[in-house]
Amino acid sequence: MILGLYSRNDALLDSARLVSMLDRMEKASCKLRRVAETADLQGIDMLLSIGGDGTFLSASKCVGGSGVPILGINLGRLGFLSEYSPEEACEALLSGKYELEERRLVKTSVEGTILDDAKGFWPYSLNEVCVHRTGAAILGIEVSIDGARLPVYWADGLLVATSSGSTAYSLSAGGPICSPDSRVLIVAPVAPHNLNVRPLVVPDSARISISLRSRDSAVQLSMDNRELLIAPDATLEVEVAQFSLNRVRLGRSNFFKALTTKLFWGEDIRNGEDR
Repeated sequence: MILGLYSRNDALLDSARLVSMLDRMEKASCKLRRVAETADLQGIDMLLSIGGDGTFLSASKCVGGSGVPILGINLGRLGFLSEYSPEEACEALLSGKYELEERRLVKTSVEGTILDDAKGFWPYSLNEVCVHRTGAAILGIEVSIDGARLPVYWADGLLVATSSGSTAYSLSAGGPICSPDSRVLIVAPVAPHNLNVRPLVVPDSARISISLRSRDSAVQLSMDNRELLIAPDATLEVEVAQFSLNRVRLGRSNFFKALTTKLFWGEDIRNGEDR
């Protein structure tokens, strides 16, 4: 097996735990290669994303639609996408006790002016796409779902998240937690100036159109951990991408258990030790 190593922080590659894991993999006849961009994926069987969830998001852009699976090695802070320790990952790879799961992405099409350099624009997101005000003025956001218009959101911004992204920015914006295999999209306003708006869950077959009302000269568009500026009269079309990301999942992985250990879901002294 040829394993690609992807990290945004080279210092992590010197971690004693990671070095021990990679030594064991090499002794088991695995070949290791550094990967920095899509062109480096030629011949790679699996990409190891070394860091935290932000690194995993960058790795997903590197992989693109190639189909190369990503295994997240957690040397970061939280870890829903990169949830496995070097020790766990090593044992699973050597024993073959892992499987692939599909994570859906969304594609964002922009009609209008992209104020930053548009050459590096990559329209796909694993977690979410978000529009956000750049100045002091509140942002008006018009949304239609499969042609049906919603009431205008007056807010700092609005995001469209996948089920994978339900534990990311969407969670901070008051959105629901969704199991990663749920085929849904979440539409959630960011800091809305309305008392009667709530996040909305729609099927991921929906096509979501977004237009803006802004007094500022630009609106921020973010897709996962990438940001750029667009003209305030631009319109967006958001839909599920035509390809999915292959994420490596170990046999003991449990999303709901991760909620309790990483986000302290249900933390209550009344629960005692019998949880």
